[in-house]
Amino acid sequence: MSPDSGGHGGLHDRYPWAGRRDGVHRHEMLQVGSRSVAWVPPLLLLVVIAVTDYNTGGEFRTISWIVLVPGIAAALCGLWGTALFAVLSIVTYTAVDSAWPHQFQAGLPDFILVSVGGVLATLACAVRVRGERRALHMRDVTDTVRRTVLRPLPPGWGGLEHAGVYLTADAQARVGGDFYDIQPGPHGTRVLVGDVQGKGLGAVETAAVLLGTFREAGYHEAELAVVADRLENRMVRHSEYRSALGRGGSDRFATAVLLGFPADRGDFVDAVVFGHEPPLAVGPGGVRILPGVGGLPLGYRDLAPGTAPRVNRVPLDVDETLLLVTDGVTEARDADGRFFRLAEHVSRLVSENPRTAAPARLVALVRDGTLRHCHGRLADDTTAFAVRRIRAAGREGHEGGRSPY
Repeated sequence: MSPDSGGHGGLHDRYPWAGRRDGVHRHEMLQVGSRSVAWVPPLLLLVVIAVTDYNTGGEFRTISWIVLVPGIAAALCGLWGTALFAVLSIVTYTAVDSAWPHQFQAGLPDFILVSVGGVLATLACAVRVRGERRALHMRDVTDTVRRTVLRPLPPGWGGLEHAGVYLTADAQARVGGDFYDIQPGPHGTRVLVGDVQGKGLGAVETAAVLLGTFREAGYHEAELAVVADRLENRMVRHSEYRSALGRGGSDRFATAVLLGFPADRGDFVDAVVFGHEPPLAVGPGGVRILPGVGGLPLGYRDLAPGTAPRVNRVPLDVDETLLLVTDGVTEARDADGRFFRLAEHVSRLVSENPRTAAPARLVALVRDGTLRHCHGRLADDTTAFAVRRIRAAGREGHEGGRSPY
């Protein structure tokens, strides 16, 4: 799980495991509509074994194989279902075996085998169910963490149409080190997209720290350069804090792009690049990379002491959407090891259909293109986030303007 573009199934449906937790969705395959059919395989096995035993000679008895039935049920059914199949197995064994002449009966030893097998299968099912409940609880916890780090953004938040997709490379996780947010304020609307070095809870913690600073500084500070400086300071302080605790990875850093949309001007955007992929401006006329020299990643200020973050002011047409991605997109590789060429891919899409520039449509197609290129095998957390100013009513307007979460 993860924020994703609603209404655009696309190629993601062909790679359902990409960015999802396989274990949690396993039982979806054992349902027809809203009803579970997990009981069907053990029941069929029970019938097949009984019928086979009845139709074979006394020298070749298969009824003892019925011990497999509660074992199969333990893997597929709930606790009470497994216990029921254990009892059915004992009853079926007794009835079928008793129907044979005494000299051909399997007798007490196999009865004990089936009985013990049923008890052990029921105990194994209890352990499995307990583990699945714990996994579901952890999923709820990680969902809460995800909503904190990647909070839901209201439609048109800060005067921007926006959409985002986020896929985790780790099948056991639902949140990682990629982050994005929009913060409106009295000095305009600010946007932050970034990627924390590394994976795991340490990366999530760092992402949350940076987002908290961005939400405060982005609202209160009048100058985008000050917001950028606050982010750098917070990253350095967080690294010092981790180092003081004796945690590994005290040299953690983050790449990011900070955007500023002034409240009184609509013909340009301010951008600060912290060692990140520069944004793409996508419009009906084509695709261009935002010009400007990028800075060092957050956390590396000591490599250039006294250097203030550089703010690049870039012209931006009203029809242009800014596309920001993390390296999970640009570093996706195909079977031959070739990187995904994002700019070429988006340029081709826009030339085929200028409406591709709508944020929701754009991020969904970038997601599909990335998954197609790497065949659903994500090597890193993958994020695509698109924003553009809300256009005047009566035009294409709010298509894709709803941020899907």
